[in-house]
Amino acid sequence: MLLTISTTHQPATDLGYLLHKNPASLQSFSLNFGQAHVFYTETSIERCTAALLLDINTVDLVRSKDSSISMDQYVNDRPYVASSFLSVALADVFGAALNGRCKQRPELVTSAIPLEAKITVIPSRKGEEWLRKLFEPLGYQVETLQHGLDAEHPEWGDSPYFTLTLRATCRLSELLTHLYVLIPVLDNAKHYWIGNDEVEKLLKRGSGWLQGHPERRQIAYNYLRHKHNLTRDALERLLTEDVQQEEDTASATEAEEADVTTSGSIIDVEPAVESVPAVEEKRTSLHEQRLDAALEVLKQSGARRVLDLGCGEGRLLKKLLQEKNFEHILGLDVSYHALELAQKRLHMERMAPRQRARITLLHGALTYRDKRLAGYDAAAVIEVIEHLDPARLSAFERVLFEFAHPATVIITTPNAEYNVKYETLDAGTFRHQDHRFEWTRTQFQDWAAQVAERSGYQVRFAPIGTEDTEVGAPSQMGVFSLRAANAEDEI
Repeated sequence: MLLTISTTHQPATDLGYLLHKNPASLQSFSLNFGQAHVFYTETSIERCTAALLLDINTVDLVRSKDSSISMDQYVNDRPYVASSFLSVALADVFGAALNGRCKQRPELVTSAIPLEAKITVIPSRKGEEWLRKLFEPLGYQVETLQHGLDAEHPEWGDSPYFTLTLRATCRLSELLTHLYVLIPVLDNAKHYWIGNDEVEKLLKRGSGWLQGHPERRQIAYNYLRHKHNLTRDALERLLTEDVQQEEDTASATEAEEADVTTSGSIIDVEPAVESVPAVEEKRTSLHEQRLDAALEVLKQSGARRVLDLGCGEGRLLKKLLQEKNFEHILGLDVSYHALELAQKRLHMERMAPRQRARITLLHGALTYRDKRLAGYDAAAVIEVIEHLDPARLSAFERVLFEFAHPATVIITTPNAEYNVKYETLDAGTFRHQDHRFEWTRTQFQDWAAQVAERSGYQVRFAPIGTEDTEVGAPSQMGVFSLRAANAEDEI
């Protein structure tokens, strides 16, 4: 049973620090089912590859008095095929890396680096499609090679065994965590007793990504070895924790942008230095200005089918429904609670059937591929990307620009340069506690230009809110449009 992990991050030998394993030496570890060996097959500044080889003693397992790991036949696929044995070895041998610890290179732990994982043989009785359903929503490029039942008898057909290669730019701890959970899911079995402890493991290792995975139910069911009561408990707790963790995030774009100071408690307010008309019956909030700007672009694009990704409580959805040109509107958010509020805001229970047919609300995350997002003309992502971990931006890019691939994409995000205008905002802090980053105009434009170049789009930028001569506007918008050649291909 062989797993290799490679990187082209430079210097690539930093992989040794991340894994806590010296590239210059072979290291062996005793496990209760055999031996684990760690060695490096290549070590250069440009590329480094670490290998984890498991030598499973099936004879001892068959003879074992421990019923939780014993097997009933001497000849089986356990020494060769990735299974829960490999997950246990990952936790035992690469435990520090799995938990995101590295004293020598702490900055690397939180950095997304190019990684490639290759499992020489892994079972997938549902075929290549099941492998892709598990890993592609997590942002991986998936490459598979299916093995025949017998090389000397090709007429016997293919086996359920594959060589699996995964590539992504992500944190090493993320890669190891995904492997730790999903390898037993593919094997659809575990070699040890399954109880409440396994539910805790699944919740711990699935935190932050399993909630929004489109196959989370099947993942939990297979991981917990088809125990319905444990699966039900795990999913209920997973979704409950999801609501608790994401509740503030869902409404953050609305709560953070009030433009009138209320008892000094709201951070993101219009600065006192900004000029205000002498007579003003109604001031438009910054968030309303964002929504109106996005709506205007969507109307001008000629889009008929529109995505509102990170729709929150449905403020943009409400505006879209008022425009008859939009034939179908899909709102997606990571929080069930936010979607419930959106339903109430839109009065969906009282909608006429024809109006109700125009809108769909989905629970999901922007970092997971979802086939239901394909086939739309335009997408709006309003004040959402700053709530994503920087390491997950590459997954978001693929989900939106590669898989959903609408002709028009609108993205807005705060302008970090403008933060100096907010008297209640301490220097060096973000506008909202859930923001993972805030970009300057140059940073946003550089990122958007790179995404556009890679994905076949062109991008233009516009300020949102009153623009200051030195620090710009409080918010910034990028409008991505498919380049002409690509647009023709779509037709």
